[in-house]
Amino acid sequence: MSYQLIKSEVLFRQRLLKASGFDPNGLDGIWGPNTAAADQAFLAASAALRDELGAFDTRSEGNILGLHIRAQYLAREFMRRAAAFPFVARIISGTRTYAEQDELYRRGRWGRAGPKVTNAKGGQSNHNFGIAWDVALFEGGRYMNGDATHDAQAYRDLAGHALVDGLEWGGAWRSFPDTPHYQVASPYNKISEIRDRFEAGESYV
Repeated sequence: MSYQLIKSEVLFRQRLLKASGFDPNGLDGIWGPNTAAADQAFLAASAALRDELGAFDTRSEGNILGLHIRAQYLAREFMRRAAAFPFVARIISGTRTYAEQDELYRRGRWGRAGPKVTNAKGGQSNHNFGIAWDVALFEGGRYMNGDATHDAQAYRDLAGHALVDGLEWGGAWRSFPDTPHYQVASPYNKISEIRDRFEAGESYV
């Protein structure tokens, strides 16, 4: 990420880098040489995983690249299995900043058009810590939105086909099941614990 970022986004990137094992030597919100070096090391490790486990469609690749390095490994293992699934799977959403999560939370609320799409505010979703992604399935180019029985079953079948050790599937949740959602299992059960560790640049997966 050599492009210009606002301070909060630089700090977000620094936290993700450090939590992934690429220490920017400070969580100060400043894109200096140490952060740039950590980012380049992160990108090199990401490229090595891509070379080892395979590359996928452009959209999936863009979303995988923004994940925590552990999540990148599991996302590529997941996509390798999904490649043999009868329908085309793509990762359509990955890491979100707190601001992006808040914007998503506002959809369908306070007079905004459309249905509610999440109950999580910024800092309350594993997407905010680079360890979650959402998939979409396509049948002959048609987006399978999950509304039809055929489509909904396909998302359940995908989990049975492509879930790998170390992942959790959102469709198994009792409250607000989310069948397109996958996330890296964490030893920390509370989202607040993961958030605190992320913000300190400490490991949480």
